[in-house]
Amino acid sequence: MIPDDPGSALLTVDEMGRADRLTIDGGTPGIELMENAGRAVAGAVLQRFPRQPALVLCGPGNNGGDGFVVARHLADAGWPVRLALLGARERLTGDAAQAAARWRGPVEPLSLDGLGADALVIDALFGAGLSRPVDGLAGAVLARVAEAGCTAVAVDMPSGVHGDTGEVWGTTAPARLTVTFFRKKSGHLLLPGRTLCGEVVVADIGIPSAVLARIEPRQWANAPAEWVGRFPWPRLDGHKYDRGHAMVLGGATMTGAARLAALAARRVGAGLVSIVAAREAIPIYASGQPGTIVMPLDAWPDLLGDPRHNAVLIGPGAGAGETTRAAVLAALDAGKATVLDADAITSFAGDRAALFAKLSDRCVLTPHEGEFRRLFPAAQGGKVERARAAAREAHAVVLLKGPDTVIAAPDGRAAINTNAPPELATAGSGDVLAGMVLGLTAQGMTAMDAACAAVWLHGDAAAAFGAGLIAEDIVDALPPAIARLGRKWPKGEAPRVA
Repeated sequence: MIPDDPGSALLTVDEMGRADRLTIDGGTPGIELMENAGRAVAGAVLQRFPRQPALVLCGPGNNGGDGFVVARHLADAGWPVRLALLGARERLTGDAAQAAARWRGPVEPLSLDGLGADALVIDALFGAGLSRPVDGLAGAVLARVAEAGCTAVAVDMPSGVHGDTGEVWGTTAPARLTVTFFRKKSGHLLLPGRTLCGEVVVADIGIPSAVLARIEPRQWANAPAEWVGRFPWPRLDGHKYDRGHAMVLGGATMTGAARLAALAARRVGAGLVSIVAAREAIPIYASGQPGTIVMPLDAWPDLLGDPRHNAVLIGPGAGAGETTRAAVLAALDAGKATVLDADAITSFAGDRAALFAKLSDRCVLTPHEGEFRRLFPAAQGGKVERARAAAREAHAVVLLKGPDTVIAAPDGRAAINTNAPPELATAGSGDVLAGMVLGLTAQGMTAMDAACAAVWLHGDAAAAFGAGLIAEDIVDALPPAIARLGRKWPKGEAPRVA
């Protein structure tokens, strides 16, 4: 599946290599792609920085070949340029050797000499596709670049940052600017890579957009273009029963969590929202939001049997234990669209199989890293890889929270969200997010669409509010966030609730 907006597609390192090969097989010489890449990097540098001494660090592969082209164009623009190569010039092969032959200046061996803060450093050592950690001389040079505070421009990816995971392999030097080609990679968006890339520019180097259809990327940057056409906008001829009746299981002690979730579900448009709680806690819930229905927990089986109650959230403030486990299994047995957060996830840490046997692609799990590790202890690799593996194992959508939230579907699709501000690190923000997912699923969005839309709106609302944000503010900021969405993107016809 290719996202609706091809510009938001993210490629793996292997997929980018395939895009290059397909283009070359289609008749475009590899050296032409390299020339276009180096010219694009030099152009981005010339647009952003005044003329100054530049030191181009070239590796022994195609990334280094790009560096030779960058050096030539900067020198042609009148910049004083030094070029340092890792390895011997005569050992370069293919397109990199051709690019090196076109460079008429001296080639220095890579060393620690001359790495002062006064030079702009072009990092063309390794790029995105690392096979091992960066160490040795290259690692020492990158460490010196970082320590000296040099302004660094990365070709494709800061060397030492893996293009698929954003993880640092060995040593890296943070870049002020990163110029990549054709499409971004996941590592440009995932932490810590996102903080190490600086400004990221995507350059057109002559790879046809049609190549995407042949690659069929399975991951993208979460953006409204991916789901806004299926967003449940209110209909002139609709009524509240068209917009779903969501239920939140409320705990007896931490009552604020369920109330935040219920209010968030209402704010994103759920027609009716009920909190279901133990009888002793009902007065607390009933004294709060007058628009939220409150019902007793001992009616849970009957409530689940009512087809009008079409979506359920369990977890916020529910308490971990057998009562929560039983409530989750009953909701799944009833075939409800189900969102599981916090205590609902933790309640199954010791019996994952019982949960996974009941889940489906109509369900969303919303763990933070700690909860994720309790439920998926064997998941390895980068964040996207772990979320995908978890979604596949659980047969459900997994929303792995964080500043670089990843949403993964059981079929392998994955989205990376990037608009979450640091102010979201506040108590209750996760409860609000879970309630938003609930409210959107109640209105008929698929689990994957609802999770992606909720995460994006959550970040947009929080960013618009800014400093001093608390969870209640996110809920209050949702109406203007939804209004901004409606102004910027065409309103599609709202799906009918089944």
